[in-house]
Amino acid sequence: MKELCACDILEKEETQRIRVYATKKKFKKLVTIVEGIDKGKLVETGRELKQKLACGGTVKEGVIILQGDHKRNIKKLLVASGYPEANILVLEGLQ
Repeated sequence: MKELCACDILEKEETQRIRVYATKKKFKKLVTIVEGIDKGKLVETGRELKQKLACGGTVKEGVIILQGDHKRNIKKLLVASGYPEANILVLEGLQ
């Protein structure tokens, strides 16, 4: 596991509000959307989440799209990656 730099943690604390919600896409398949992550860390965070959740996904138009409904687990993974818990909003239900 890679080490976090203090500058990365400070950057994550002051920059963004992260929204996590599930929605249905093509063929009524559930996907989890993570939006609000800094564009510089978007690809890296998306890759990390896909690996830890053992799912497919992509990074498009400033959001991370994960296959399946992962709302239950995503908050603790983002907190473990250094994002402040107070900035993460997990919306219940389908959007």
